[in-house]
Amino acid sequence: MQTSIILADDHHVIREGLRLLLDRERDFLVMAEADSGVAALSAVKKFNPDLVIMDVSMPELNGMEATRKIISEVPGTKVLALSMHSDKRFVEGMFQAGVSGYILKNCIARELVSAIRLVAKGQVYISPKIAGTIVEGYLSRVVPENETGRNTNRKNLTDREREILQLISEGLNTKEIAGKLQLSSKTVDAHRRNIMDKVGLHSIAELTKFAIREGITNL
Repeated sequence: MQTSIILADDHHVIREGLRLLLDRERDFLVMAEADSGVAALSAVKKFNPDLVIMDVSMPELNGMEATRKIISEVPGTKVLALSMHSDKRFVEGMFQAGVSGYILKNCIARELVSAIRLVAKGQVYISPKIAGTIVEGYLSRVVPENETGRNTNRKNLTDREREILQLISEGLNTKEIAGKLQLSSKTVDAHRRNIMDKVGLHSIAELTKFAIREGITNL
């Protein structure tokens, strides 16, 4: 039985390399490719695959937010994160979003193939190169977050607010965001004010720096 797969990465050369690799495996079927989080969600809804190989940093809707939407709207689909980032905020963010595995892009081919097969069977795969990051994240939660000095405001943002924050940081204005998300300009402005109040920042430049630091965008 074949595992149906969608490849989500904003770099064409990465998707092409993945497709060439996976097409060699008889039990894999690549159904579609996506170059953004929005395109990935649309492809999942259209093809209902078994698994999505998801990059973390993508335009319009990053891998974390795309994963949240996929898990929520198409719960039968599993997500395997494939990323160049080994930072704790990216690894934890993707697992909190609902991925079933996390693997680095510099992995060898047979590791990726094994990870796909394990995740497709309902297991969790963590690349050995980031195992220490997972343990560190677990241990850090033993200390209350308000005692670590770490900014926790990101956790107070809603899914919609994180989505709008990414678009703001990517240079879209209110009218453009409203059109893309099919919202009114007043609603977008209200979300922006709420975001600024929650994170304690009051300029686009500050919001952009915050979004980059928290892994919401990768500008």
